[in-house]
Amino acid sequence: MARRTKAEADETRSRLLDAAEQVFYEKGVARASLNEIAQHAGATRGAVYWHFKDKVDVFLSMLDRICMPFDEVCANHCNSLSPLEGIRHSIRSVFESMDGDQRRLRIFDTALFKMEYVGELESVRARHIESARGNQEQFARAIAQATQEQALQLPVSPVDAALGLHSLFVGLIHGWVLNGGSFLIAPVGAAAVDAYLKGLGFRLDAKA
Repeated sequence: MARRTKAEADETRSRLLDAAEQVFYEKGVARASLNEIAQHAGATRGAVYWHFKDKVDVFLSMLDRICMPFDEVCANHCNSLSPLEGIRHSIRSVFESMDGDQRRLRIFDTALFKMEYVGELESVRARHIESARGNQEQFARAIAQATQEQALQLPVSPVDAALGLHSLFVGLIHGWVLNGGSFLIAPVGAAAVDAYLKGLGFRLDAKA
């Protein structure tokens, strides 16, 4: 039997992840099985275990293909902008990447509403918590520096302001997913974030 090439192995892995997206979306993560994912991909259970350790590894690999928005805020941060404008730009970039993307919509729907973060999936919950904490810390640093730059007296601490901004960011994504992507999150989300920051007293650069 001829040995598979790397390209063939990569294609099989991609088909398995495509199948996982569909099976997880239709059945939920807890109820889905590796056998069902293999069958949907036209592969064997052995092929699944060749590429992935277990169902958690499949799920995390599926998320990594599209990059969860909480990670993208950090990845898209623009060093050429001031900290506050960089955060605004990053959040808007995440929202713009979501509009019209049905794959992201399905995967976010699965990750947010079709899985229980218990048992074997507890590690996924821990990863989301760590990512959210990192984003909130980044927001807090940007808000604290912008407060000094603009000589403001905020009505709340930078840490609390960052928690509010992150909650708004996550809440907008939840609403977009729950509504099946029926509204454009980029303009709505950007306007909501700007309104929140202005409510704290910040002056914003219209170009960000």
